[in-house]
Amino acid sequence: MSSESGLSAPFIRRPVATSLLTAALFLAGVLGFRGLPVAPLPQVDYPTISVNAGLPGASPETMASAVATPLERQFGRIAGISEMTSASQVGTTGITLQFDLSRNIDAAARDVQAAINAARGQLPAGLPNAHRTTARSIPPTRRS
Repeated sequence: MSSESGLSAPFIRRPVATSLLTAALFLAGVLGFRGLPVAPLPQVDYPTISVNAGLPGASPETMASAVATPLERQFGRIAGISEMTSASQVGTTGITLQFDLSRNIDAAARDVQAAINAARGQLPAGLPNAHRTTARSIPPTRRS
């Protein structure tokens, strides 16, 4: 086998050109890497629904037992909930439902509304109201 044949022969015969080609490829790689878009935080839109209920003058204990507990029982039957949190204060209760990323938010909203309707017989009249929120709609200082 002669030294004049093969893929490496031109690179062996021309070491300066080989070095320049290597430097050019390295520089192109560095420039290409620097041009890649990189987000500091991924844009993940968690399917989240908040349910709020108000009963003026009711104590936190009353809100928890008369409003939050019946709703939580019904919400616990909904498929795809990854996290459920609730907080009761004087005259108000808030329940936040976070769903799996694969869950369609519109279907989840229908399921939540159905659960609210199922719990209506156990709730004080006129409660509650449901609205959709996403992680982007919450100010960064309130995200946890």
